[in-house]
Amino acid sequence: MKKILIYLLLATSLFSQPFYFSAIPDQDETKLKERFSKLATYLSTELDIDAKFIPIKSYSASIAAFRNKQVQLAWFGGFSGVKARQIVPNSIAIAQGIQDREFRSYIIANVKTGLEYSDEFPQAIQNKTFSFGSKGSTSGRLMPEYFIREHLKKAPAKIFSKVGYSGNHTKTIALVQSGAYQVGAVNFKVWDTALKAGKIDSSKVKIIWKTPTFPDYQFTVHGDLDATYGEGFTAKLKATLLNLKDKEILESFDRSGFIEAKNSDFDPILSVGRETGLID
Repeated sequence: MKKILIYLLLATSLFSQPFYFSAIPDQDETKLKERFSKLATYLSTELDIDAKFIPIKSYSASIAAFRNKQVQLAWFGGFSGVKARQIVPNSIAIAQGIQDREFRSYIIANVKTGLEYSDEFPQAIQNKTFSFGSKGSTSGRLMPEYFIREHLKKAPAKIFSKVGYSGNHTKTIALVQSGAYQVGAVNFKVWDTALKAGKIDSSKVKIIWKTPTFPDYQFTVHGDLDATYGEGFTAKLKATLLNLKDKEILESFDRSGFIEAKNSDFDPILSVGRETGLID
């Protein structure tokens, strides 16, 4: 009887352990908290756990929190996810938005530059001031920089009169719209959502080029979750994300649903990171 009681107490302790998750700060904090608080409620209900969202201030901090096991699950961009999985053995990508398999960036410009939209790469962005997003952003830095280098054969510092890093896509749009920077690179989802919500003044800022597609955002987890939360937990977590149908949560992510992801899906990001010297 005593052994049974001890077992029950251990089991209760095992499953009452909080489940922490985080996300890269790619948009304003209010929007992120709204999105992930809804997800925390969904995960808590579906998995019978105490899921808690932990806000993170920077891309590098999100990777550090994952590395240090302060969070068990993270919503990473393609670049940050690759970097995190490189430094955390056995960590795995488990799910991504349907739209994340073929993501893209927009190059935007203040209308006073006179630059217009073209299917061809905008050679005239040379010698302008340019803002990327975060230094660790896939769609706000890594891939735009890759395509810029590919077309102009030089590093950004040798192409633009000034290079800045806004910190997130929302700020990049604001900086280019205000004229603080003439040109910038943004996540197409953030732009499209902000435009639809009436938060972009099209008389001041416009899209001038769209990049080719690339893999981007995904959920990444530690590989040893079953040891902490019980046998089969990782599979249940993955299934819970893939079966997410709640319209409010999907709308907050601006995704139509989630599909399976695996580490090898992001090999193109790893390759580009190494080519540009941003990943060892």
